[in-house]
Amino acid sequence: MKRKFVLYNFLFLVSITSLLYGNDFQYSTAGFYNHEKNYRKVVNFNVGWKYYRGDVKNAMSTDFDDSKWDVISTPHTVELLPSNASGGRNYQGVVWYRKRFELDDSYLGQKIWIHFEAIMGKSKIYLNGTLIKEHFGGFLPIIIDLSEAGVKLDEKNIIAVCADNSNDTSFPPGKTQETMDFCYFGGIYRDCWLYTTPMVYITDPNYVNTQAGGGIFVSYENVSDKEATVRISTHIKNEENENRRISLKNSLIDESGKTTTSDTKNIILKPGESKTTDQIIRIKQPKLWHPDAPNLYNLVTEVSINNKSVDGIVTRIGIRSIEFIPLEGLYINGVLFEEKLLGANRHQDFGYIGNAMTNNLHYGDVLKLRNTGMRIIRSAHYPQDPAFMDACDKLGMFVIVATPGWQFWNNDPIFEERAISDIRNMIRRDRNHPSVIFWEPILNETRFPETFAKKAYDAVHEEYPFPGCYAAIDEQSRGSKYYDIIYCAPKQAKFYEDLGKCCFTREFGDCVDDWYSHNSYSRVSRSWGEHGLIHQAKHYAKKDYEGSLTIDQLHKAHKSHIGGTLWHSFDHQRGYHPDPFYGGIMDVFRQPKYSYAMFTSQRDPALKLPIAESGPFIYIANAMSPFSPEDVTVYSNCDSVRLIYTRDNQKTTIQTADAFSLNQPPASRFKLDTIVKPVVKGNPGIPNEPVVFENVFSFVSVRALHRSKQEERAFFTAEGIIDGNVVVSHTQMPSKRSDKIKLSVDNYGITPEANGSDIIVIKASITDERGNLRQLAMEKIAFYVEGEGEIVGDETIGANPCPVECGTAPLLVRTTTNPGEIKIIAKLDYDGINTATPDTLILHSVKPNLELLYSDAPAKGSGTYLKSSIKNNKAKDNESLREDLKKVEDEQKFFEVVH
Repeated sequence: MKRKFVLYNFLFLVSITSLLYGNDFQYSTAGFYNHEKNYRKVVNFNVGWKYYRGDVKNAMSTDFDDSKWDVISTPHTVELLPSNASGGRNYQGVVWYRKRFELDDSYLGQKIWIHFEAIMGKSKIYLNGTLIKEHFGGFLPIIIDLSEAGVKLDEKNIIAVCADNSNDTSFPPGKTQETMDFCYFGGIYRDCWLYTTPMVYITDPNYVNTQAGGGIFVSYENVSDKEATVRISTHIKNEENENRRISLKNSLIDESGKTTTSDTKNIILKPGESKTTDQIIRIKQPKLWHPDAPNLYNLVTEVSINNKSVDGIVTRIGIRSIEFIPLEGLYINGVLFEEKLLGANRHQDFGYIGNAMTNNLHYGDVLKLRNTGMRIIRSAHYPQDPAFMDACDKLGMFVIVATPGWQFWNNDPIFEERAISDIRNMIRRDRNHPSVIFWEPILNETRFPETFAKKAYDAVHEEYPFPGCYAAIDEQSRGSKYYDIIYCAPKQAKFYEDLGKCCFTREFGDCVDDWYSHNSYSRVSRSWGEHGLIHQAKHYAKKDYEGSLTIDQLHKAHKSHIGGTLWHSFDHQRGYHPDPFYGGIMDVFRQPKYSYAMFTSQRDPALKLPIAESGPFIYIANAMSPFSPEDVTVYSNCDSVRLIYTRDNQKTTIQTADAFSLNQPPASRFKLDTIVKPVVKGNPGIPNEPVVFENVFSFVSVRALHRSKQEERAFFTAEGIIDGNVVVSHTQMPSKRSDKIKLSVDNYGITPEANGSDIIVIKASITDERGNLRQLAMEKIAFYVEGEGEIVGDETIGANPCPVECGTAPLLVRTTTNPGEIKIIAKLDYDGINTATPDTLILHSVKPNLELLYSDAPAKGSGTYLKSSIKNNKAKDNESLREDLKKVEDEQKFFEVVH
C-alpha cells in the first residue's frame, strides 16, 4: 500500500506555520499610521533611557549624576524574572528613567509631542527638571505637548520619569498585588514615541479629552456588500496667530492601493479655535471586514492650507456592522453568524519580561490563537497594547475591550472618577478598530454600586453614540438591567426569553478544588507530562463531571448565547498564589500543550483563511515514550481518522517469560495494521470530539521492535479523511537517545528590526538522530549570541543556561541598534563525548522603519536588570494577608458561575 507521510512534530508546528502567514506586520505609532509624505516627523523614542530601580532624591534635576545607571530600551520591565514569578516575587516600588535628547532645526516651527503607550502604576514626568505631567493608571496612553512644556531646540533636553507600581487603592485596578490574580510588574513597559505636528493639525482624542470627539472617529451605517455609508468626524485645531481657511480631505484606499472614494470640505478656524468636521462617504461594493475575511482600508486624512498639504495621517479601518438580536444571535454585516463565537482571555504576560512585550510578540499571540480557529479574545483585565489591537484587525480576531479592574471597589469619589476616565479613554483610543465587538466597562468580578454601573454604561454610549456599540456586565452584578450583553453560563431557553438580551460566557474551563489551593484538571504545566496534558485537553473539550464549562456545552447553548472565552490562553503569573496559572493552552513562552491541538481541531476544515493557518488538521497526542498512555488520542477536524501502526500480535495473548526474552521475535509477531474511526460531530455540541484508539500503544512492543533492529516499524501515522480522501496526516515515532540540539526561531514571519527593542523567541529542541523530539531529556542548554543581538536574562533567573522541559528550552534575544547578523549557538551546559551536539542559527536584523532618537547608546549586555536586592515595599504580616485572601476566595465563589 502506498502511503503519504507528513512528518512533523507539534512543538515545531506553530513556528513553521507562522512563517507562512506573516508579512512584516506594520503597527501604528502614537495612535496613527504616518502618511507616506511624512507630514509628521515620527521617531522611535525607546532607546537610550538611563534606568535605576529604587527611589533617588532629585533624580529629575538636569544636573543629577546618572553616569552609573544602566542604559536600557523600552518596552522595559523593571526586573527580569524566572519563568515562575508568581506569589509576589516581582519588585514593587519606585523606579526612575532619565533620557537626554537633542532636537535640531528640523523641529523649528512644529509642535512637539511625546506619547507613552503606557507606564505601569502612577507616574510623574519631568522635562528639564520641571514636573509636566502626573498620571494614575498603568494601561492607557500618556500624551504630552512638549512644546507647551518648554522643550528646547539645539540644546540638550532631559526627560525624567518616576514610575511607581506599588499598591495604590486610589485608581483602578486598585487591588493589592498580593491579593490579585495577575501581576503589575512595572516600568515604561510599552513603546514611547516622539512626533511633530504643524500648528494647524489633527488632534489626538486621548489628549483633547472631549466626549466622542478629538482626532478621527469613524462609524458606519447601512452596511452591506453592495454599499456602505462611512461617517468620518475629524477634529482640527489652529494654533497659529491668524485665521486659517482649511481644506480637509478624507480618502479611502483599499488594500491594492486603489482610491475607492474621497470627500473634501473647507472650514475656517480662528486662532486657538478647534472644530469637528463631519463627512459622509458612500462606497459601492465595499470589501467588508469579517473575522474570516478581515479586509482593511486606509483612511487617509489630509489638511491643506492655500492648496499646500500641512498635516496628514492614516487610520486603518474595517467596514463592518455588528448587531446582537435577542433570541436570534449575532449578525455580522447583516448576516446571522450561525457558529458559536469561541476564543480565550489574554494577559499581556510573557516569560522573563512580564508585561514588556514587544510589538512582534503581541502579533504572535494573536496569530497563534487565530491559527486554532479562535475568533475572539477578551482583554483581561485592561486595555491591551495598541500593536495587539492592530494585529486583531489584520488577523480577523474580535476583541472584548475591558477597563482596568479586578475584585476591588473604593468608595472614595476619586476612584470612581478615575474608573470612568479609564472607560472613556479606552474607547477614544480603540473606537476605530473593526476588531472591537463590544466593551466591558465594569470592573472584573467586583461588587460595585449600581450607580457606578449606570455611569459606566452611559459613558460607553456617550463616547460611542452610533449603531454597533454594546456594553457587557455580569448577570449577578448590580445595574445589569441597564446593559446590552449579559455575562453568564448557558441557561435554559426561558431565561433568554425573559431576559430579552444576548449573553456571553466571559470565562470558561477553570475548575479548582477551592479558591485557595487552586488545584484543577485545567491547570497543567507543560512539564508534568502527557497524562496531565491529555486530561487538560479532554477537560476543555467535553467531560462527564460538573464544575466548569466546556466547548461542548457552549456549542449546545441557546442561540441567544453567543459564545465564550477560555480562561486562559497562556500560562501567566499571579500575585496572590505561589504557582503561575497553568491553565493555558500554551506556556509562558507560547510553547503549545496538547490543548492547543485540541482547540485547533475544532476549526472548520472547509474554511480557507489567507491570514492564518486553516483547513484540515490532525495531530497524535502520544509521544510513544515509556510512560505514554496505551490509548492513543488523535485530534482532527476531518470526517474520520485512519490510524496506521505496527500491531503486536503477542500483546493480545497471555504473556509468558518467553515474551520478555532477549531473543529476536518471530516475523509473525508484528503486522502493519489500520484502524478507522469516525470523528464524532456534535450537532449541537463540540464540532469534533477527540478520537481515542484504545489499547494500541505498548512500550513493550516498541522495545521488541528496537531489539530486533526494526525500529522504523515503531510509528503511528494518523490520516485525516474527508469525502473518502486523505487530506492531512501526522506521523509520530518514539525518540531514541539524545543526539543533537536543533534551533528554531518563532518570529511569526516578522523580520526583526535593529531598534534596540525587538525580542526574538528562539527554541532549542533536543532530538534523536532522526529529528524526533526527546521529550524526556533532562539537560541544561547554554546559549551564546554573537553579532547584533543580546541574550535576555542569565542563570540567576534560569534563562541561560536554561533547563530543558518536555524536550525544549526557550531563549529570548534582543536586537541591538545596528542591523546585521545575529548568530545564536546552543550547546549543553556540561557536554561530553556522547551528548547532544550543538547547533547554530543565523538571523539578520534590518534597519528600523523609524529613526531612533537618543544620546546615550545602550552598552551590549547592559539590559539584563536581574534580581534586585531591594525588597518589595508591600510586605504584610501573614495573618493580615490570610484575611485578605479569604475575601478573594469569597469573591471568586460569588462570580464562578460564569466559569
